[in-house]
Amino acid sequence: MSQKAVLFVCLGNICRSPMAEAALREEAVAQGLALTIDSAGTSGLHVGESADARAIAEARHHGVDLSRHRARQVTPEDFLHFGHIFALDQRNLRDLSAVAPRRPLAKVALLMDMVPGREGTAVIDPWYGGPADFATAWDDVALAAKHIVAYLSR
Repeated sequence: MSQKAVLFVCLGNICRSPMAEAALREEAVAQGLALTIDSAGTSGLHVGESADARAIAEARHHGVDLSRHRARQVTPEDFLHFGHIFALDQRNLRDLSAVAPRRPLAKVALLMDMVPGREGTAVIDPWYGGPADFATAWDDVALAAKHIVAYLSR
């Protein structure tokens, strides 16, 4: 288990968590921080699928390519491999507790808990929304990525 390994988790691993993974990867590279970064979903509904076309478009707007992303489901082993697991909303956080092994090594928290003043809040699920919702979700995950890099750089 590595404290420099981060996993993002949303419901299907096709919208928010892949955007969070990409945003952290970009921020870590920009700051010269070596991290292992991945994303997963609590549901297996979209396993093997690419990211939602709207998430791909929003990431592309920020110079990030999500076209190679393939959804996967979170596993008990993830709690032993990743030092930090960030849920994108409270439901994901609850669902993670059902998957976690008896003695998880990972620190599990809401993603926005990393942002002062945003503790306990969720990243909006843009699935049923439009481009503005995807933009809001990107802004949230990009902001959280900056705080994660600062935290892990200490």
